[in-house]
This record gives sequence, structure tokens and C-alpha cells, in this order.
Amino acid sequence: MTTRSAHPASTPPAPPVPLTALLARRDLGLRLLAGPEDVPLHWVHTSEMADPYPYLLGGELLMTAGVQLTDPARYVERVVEAGAAALAFGVTPVYDTVPAELVEACAGQGLPLVEVPPRTPFTAVARALWQLMAEARLRELRRVTEAQQSLATAAARPAPVPAVLGALASRLAGRAVLFGPDGTESAAAGPEIPAEAAATLAELAGLVSGGPGGPASASGEEEGLRLAAYALGGGDSLTLGVATARRDPGDHTVAGVAVVLLSLLTAPHRGADVTVRDGALVRLLLGAPPAEVAGALGPGPWTVVHASGGDGTPFATASLAAALGTPLVDRAGGTVRLLLPASTGVTAQEGWTLGASAPVAAAELTAADAQAARALRRAEASRTSLVRHRAGGFAGLVDPGEAAAYARTLLAPLTEPLAETLRVWLSLHGSWDRTAVAMDIHRNTVRQRITRCAALLDRDLDDPDVRMELWFALRAP
Repeated sequence: MTTRSAHPASTPPAPPVPLTALLARRDLGLRLLAGPEDVPLHWVHTSEMADPYPYLLGGELLMTAGVQLTDPARYVERVVEAGAAALAFGVTPVYDTVPAELVEACAGQGLPLVEVPPRTPFTAVARALWQLMAEARLRELRRVTEAQQSLATAAARPAPVPAVLGALASRLAGRAVLFGPDGTESAAAGPEIPAEAAATLAELAGLVSGGPGGPASASGEEEGLRLAAYALGGGDSLTLGVATARRDPGDHTVAGVAVVLLSLLTAPHRGADVTVRDGALVRLLLGAPPAEVAGALGPGPWTVVHASGGDGTPFATASLAAALGTPLVDRAGGTVRLLLPASTGVTAQEGWTLGASAPVAAAELTAADAQAARALRRAEASRTSLVRHRAGGFAGLVDPGEAAAYARTLLAPLTEPLAETLRVWLSLHGSWDRTAVAMDIHRNTVRQRITRCAALLDRDLDDPDVRMELWFALRAP
């Protein structure tokens, strides 16, 4: 049996209208005599040719009164070969009823056959179809516009890459995957898809990630899903993969917007001066003396920021650096370290906990790094999004040498773990729970250590004067 093409080779830039929508128009009085009723109609065409095949593009509702219908079986066979979506037969003026042979042939070929009553002109059917198509086009334009707005909103969020993927997956009712240069999933959103479909999607991604000159997109089908892969333009060989149960006309446009946004969000955007500064930061992190790299970094002053948090994707660190306005960033373990000019204000960032140093010259970056680390610990313990290092005050009026000597004598009975626990406990205003969180120990351990400190020092730790004296001693160089 010859089968009809479900997807015409050439279709107009408008959503198709299901035959059921046309049959539902009571003013037309159409009646389905054979075949399925849910086929999509892309346009309408009227022909009284004995063989309409040369004049059909596929996907249309072919209307005829059967003026030259001599061989219904052959006629239907040619209509199916042309890819027409359905056949509408007018019962006047040539026929009083639809020929039984035509009904039988359409049923055998699976071609929908619609009876057009005498009171309904063919032009009325054509006009109704175009009206339905115009309404469908308006709905599709509205859907695409809303999807574009949703993607743009997602791109402005603190974790823009996963947010854009989530918005895309939601709008297309499918799965969106960002593939890295090595073909592995960097981030994904939407429901899981069968393993075979996931493998095919990864293969399509490999086809479009070959760099300049390669295809920008590829598509296929697997496990009843429509698959598509799009190369991003960021220069890092990243690829967007999309898997959906269906593909509407506007889906390609929606995916195209996501490709542009993801290309911008993942692009390195590096310049020559940035490369020089990056190299200086790398040398500093590898142990080079700060004075050696100060010339490349610039005179400063500089602020060091330590950060924890993010969404766990490879792009979270880059998004944070972009939000703070610096390309100088390094991730070591679970902490992100950033270096930015002191003139650039450090502001709280959603999803991140930040600790910022005091402004320093390039030669003092090592001390600033320690300040930022302490500030981050305070921020995590106090559950504050941003804590800045504060220096000076009354403590700065005491001679550092004398203060250090007194501190060593005062704190001599304490071991290093006890002294550190006391320092953190005092910095958090005597909070057992926050101290336990900051030091990653049990709150009972905190109580035991503080009680031991009080006994060894022979001091009343509830006395604010004692607390103040111990705090200054613990901060002494």
C-alpha cells in the first residue's frame, strides 16, 4: 500500500489546521466519510483535472466535484502519491451523492474523504480554512513572543545558563541539554528521555560542534521524539540539544533565541589586556611574589573576594565574575576567588555568599586574600550574603609589637584548636550553632571547647570586658 507523507516537502510559514477544526464548523455542514479526522491541512486547492498530481504540492485539502472522475481508485492513488492531506467532494452539480467507489478507495488508502453539501460553496470552505490558519498563526506568534520574553527574563537571572535551559524546556515541553566540547552534558533541564534518544541527540550534537565551516544545526527522530542540535557561537564548541514530542512551526524560532542567549552567556569575551592580567593572577596563585606581578595587574587598589555557592554548573563562576565586573577569577575546590579594582563596588549576588577584603595595593594581595577568606567564613556562619573585612578602630592605636607579646602571654594556655574555636565563637557573639556551622563541628564540641578555654584562662567569658580583651588578643599579629 502506498502511504501518504505526514510532513509535506514544502509548507507555508503558518501553523497547519487540523481537519477536525474544519469539520467542527457547523456553518459548512461538512461530513467525514472515510479516513482519519486529525490530519493537518496546510492549504486548500480546487481542481477538476482527471489527474491532479502535477498541480499538488502536498499537505492540501483537495476539493473537486468529480467532473472528470472516471476511475476513482486511480484518482485516489494519484492524490495520495502527491501527498494531499485530504479530499473534499462536492455532491453537486455532477453527482447527487459521493460515489461509493470513491469512498471505498479513500478508506483503502487511508485518505480522509469529506462530503461538501450542495449549500456550501467551495470558496466558503477555502475562506473558513484561511480564517482558521490566521487564528492559528496569531496564537503561534503570541506563543513565540511569550517564549522569547521568558528566555530573556531567564538570561537576566543570577544563574542564567540553567535558567535559560529551564525556560526553553518548559516552553517546548521537552528536554534541553547543553553539551560541552567533549560531547558530555554540561547542564540540562526538562524530563529525562530514553537512553537511545539521548545517545542520538549526543550524536547530532557531535555533528554540529566541529567548528567553522561545519553545519550549524542537525535534526532527527528517535523513540518518537523530535531531536535537534544547534551549535553555539561562543567559540567554545558548545552545542544545544533539544528533544520534544512534537515540533510546532515556531519552535525553531524559540530555539534560535535560546542559541543566541546561550552563545552570549558562555562566550569568553577575552581581550589582550585581560589575558595579561589573567597570566599575572596565575603566577600570583602559583606562589610568585606579589611585587613581581604588580606591574601587570596595575597599581590598584584591589579588592579580593571569596565566594561560595552557585548552581553547580560550569558557567556559574563565569556568571558571578561577569556580575562583579572582573575577568580575574579562580575556582579552587568549593571556593571562588576573584580580584577586582577597588573602584568596582562589591554587591551581594543571589545564590552566592561573599567575603570581601579591604582595598589594598598589588603588593599586599596575600594579606587581602586572607582577609577575604575570614570574611567569607563570617558570612557563612552568620548566613549573610556579603561580609566585608573591617580594619582599624581602637585596636589600631595599640603598638603591634606590644599587643603581640601580651597576646602570646594571655593565650599561652590554649592549644591552636581551642584558640581558633574561641576566636570564631567571639566573632559570632557567642552563638553555639553558628560557630558549629562555621567550623563544621558539633555544637556540643563547641560548648566543651569554650568551657575548657574558660577554665584554662581562668576568665569569665560572660564578661564583655573579658570578651573584648580576648578578641583583641586573638586578632593580634
